[in-house]
Amino acid sequence: MNILMYGAGALGAYFGGRLLEKGHNIYFFVREKRALQLQKEGLHIDSPQGDLKTSDLTLFTDPEEVKNIDLIILAIKGYHLNDALPQIEMIQKNNQAFVLPLLNGMEHIPRLQETLGEEYILGGFASMIATLNEKGHVVHSNQTSSITFGTLHSRQKNICASLADIGEGITNTTIQFSDHIKKLMWRKYTFITAFSGVTTATNLPAGFIAKHDATYEVAKNVVEEMAEIAAKDGIRFTKEEIEQIAENQRQMPKESTSSMHQDFRKGLPIEVEHLHGGALRFAEKYGVQAPTIQTIYGLLKPYEHGRIDL
Repeated sequence: MNILMYGAGALGAYFGGRLLEKGHNIYFFVREKRALQLQKEGLHIDSPQGDLKTSDLTLFTDPEEVKNIDLIILAIKGYHLNDALPQIEMIQKNNQAFVLPLLNGMEHIPRLQETLGEEYILGGFASMIATLNEKGHVVHSNQTSSITFGTLHSRQKNICASLADIGEGITNTTIQFSDHIKKLMWRKYTFITAFSGVTTATNLPAGFIAKHDATYEVAKNVVEEMAEIAAKDGIRFTKEEIEQIAENQRQMPKESTSSMHQDFRKGLPIEVEHLHGGALRFAEKYGVQAPTIQTIYGLLKPYEHGRIDL
């Protein structure tokens, strides 16, 4: 199977590197600046799951040059989707490729389905904490990493079976199929909306959620509001599941933090509109009150496009 990793930030470079490590046909579509950096530095991964260095990369910057692709993995931030979509559409149409988006949130799914065709868009998400350093090397800071994927349309069974076969041979990360992908996507969305919101709004790592009951209550309130929104969208969590998602907020390693908080500290754009703004649009659609999410959204919205110079 020929796989195109659309984007080679921390997420795309990490999982693309893990697939390359096992000899799979992996190609990267990147912007010119990132292509030059990868050509100079190579692809480096610094990870508890094993380090990797390779310069054996196939890079594309022109969508018309991408041929014979079976699967496109979208490894981009939500705020890049608007600009990237015309290129994604060209590549997908030219190759009739399936698309596995690893974006946070849920709003991107119907948008991609409308643009590219419902039968081509798989469900999926990634779980890891990583960033790029000044040389563009991946720094993976937690102990695990995974991609979880599944079918959202009956036509996707064969491509999912092929990707699951690839996942069985991967040792330094996890690539796994799920029959309940939509529920797991909502679970991830619920967790990350709380975790990214609280760590970024406080500008503090996970240990402070565990240390202060008042801070934990904010995270818990976000989880409960997200669970109510998910229920209106057809995904119901049990009381025990909601409590576990909330409890996971303070079970994270003390110094770990969210990708949004890492971007915030670097003065980069953050996904507040894609995550919290998206949640509020779902809440409005379903008539759900979400005051805690609204508050976090309001606090972080000024930083949507990066550092503010006063």
